Amino acid sequence: MISTVILTKNEEKSLAKCIESVSFSQEILIIDNGSQDKTISIAQKYATRIIEMSEKFSYSELRNRGLLEAKNNWVLFIDADERVSDELKNEILMISNNRKYAGYYIKRRDHWWGETLRFGEVRHAYSSGFIRIIQKDAGFWNGVVHEVFQTNKKIGRLDGYLEHYPHPSLKEFISDINEYSSRRAGELFSQGKPSSIVEIISVPLIKFCYTYFIQMGFLDGQPGFVYSFLMSFHSFLVRSKLYMMKS
Repeated sequence: MISTVILTKNEEKSLAKCIESVSFSQEILIIDNGSQDKTISIAQKYATRIIEMSEKFSYSELRNRGLLEAKNNWVLFIDADERVSDELKNEILMISNNRKYAGYYIKRRDHWWGETLRFGEVRHAYSSGFIRIIQKDAGFWNGVVHEVFQTNKKIGRLDGYLEHYPHPSLKEFISDINEYSSRRAGELFSQGKPSSIVEIISVPLIKFCYTYFIQMGFLDGQPGFVYSFLMSFHSFLVRSKLYMMKS
């Protein structure tokens, strides 16, 4: 038996297709972080339950609430702009009675600007993936923005992909970057991390060089360049906002 937890915030354009891709689940939980569009009304048509958590700032809090509320032993975590491929669905259905592993890494294919990205910022997601399906007692989520699942139990790997369709337009991409950078800056501030003019200049430059050259984002062509540039802009905003908080 499988529960699927979907995190949402203003996902009216993506949610229906996401839910359709996990229709094999026995339970679909929506953890909503303050949507102001039609997300809730769409969720009411298809989801088992909706839990509104608009006051929460941390993505790990949202995921841990989903883990707590899930009624089934296996819990799949997916974002509203992601979809489960047929290959992945078949693998998930095969593991539902398997106790060998406490969870599984799932790889992700990012589709952006009409291309499938494989390198740069998304290289790790494409080649290695993240822990996304777990048993309820396997561990917990940690981190405000770049949340990770922490466990000391044995984790396996699946071959199928999550299909990711982020940032439908540049306007939405920049809006997302603005929100995520604020959350990340707040996380660093709470940890007492410093920022400086030198970091504001150097960190974005290092970030771009790392993702575009070392992680070979250039192999993804023009979309790879723009993606690397915008993610370096994210680093610029994080360090700038953190600097302002410290001032």
